[in-house]
Amino acid sequence: MAADDSISRQESADSHISRDDSRKYWAGVDATVSGMLGGLPHVSRVDIRGSRNFLAKLGVGSKPGQRVAASALEGGAGIGRVTEGLLLDGIATEVDVIEPIAKFTEGLRGRPGVRSIFNTGLEDWQPADGVQYDLIWIQWCVGHLTDAQLVLFLERCRLALNPGGLIVVKENNSTGGEDDFDQLDSAVTRQDDTLRHIFRDAGLRLVQVELQKGFQADLLPVRMYALKPAQ
Repeated sequence: MAADDSISRQESADSHISRDDSRKYWAGVDATVSGMLGGLPHVSRVDIRGSRNFLAKLGVGSKPGQRVAASALEGGAGIGRVTEGLLLDGIATEVDVIEPIAKFTEGLRGRPGVRSIFNTGLEDWQPADGVQYDLIWIQWCVGHLTDAQLVLFLERCRLALNPGGLIVVKENNSTGGEDDFDQLDSAVTRQDDTLRHIFRDAGLRLVQVELQKGFQADLLPVRMYALKPAQ
């Protein structure tokens, strides 16, 4: 096992996450859909469609028999690809966003439906007093948090939910039999089982899980996890 790039099997993958390294990586990424999606902008349409269909099965949307979330929160919003392409397109009336890289959110300021912008990391975000959400959407960003940080973040999300509210986590899954650390962006791709354990530790229960369909075969599997408070 090479000493420079390899991760010891005795160490947890998330122990190698560096906040500074991840911020440095994203600060160098273009504020475009291509930048957000690692040079694969064509993935966006399929991704948004899969997310919309998943929410529809949970009764969320603007069609008859569905409900529109009065207030939503997006964690790790980037340039607002999901904020504008999904959440504010018939899913939610108003959206707050969390995004540590300020240059990504410049284009969201003043947009109809975008309420508060929190330029901070998920690990530092605190819900505003008295603000509750009907839907919290968290996609392709939790790999920058350690397991412990992710549990605490999800606990705060749980406490910020309105009764009947819903949290959705959409993430890549590792397929190598263990969580995988990537030095490029200082992030961890977790196994399905790891994420499920974290959800339970955060006091959440799974109400629905679905594998994203339509992505090219050489991409990692992506799952959508719908969560509600365990009690």
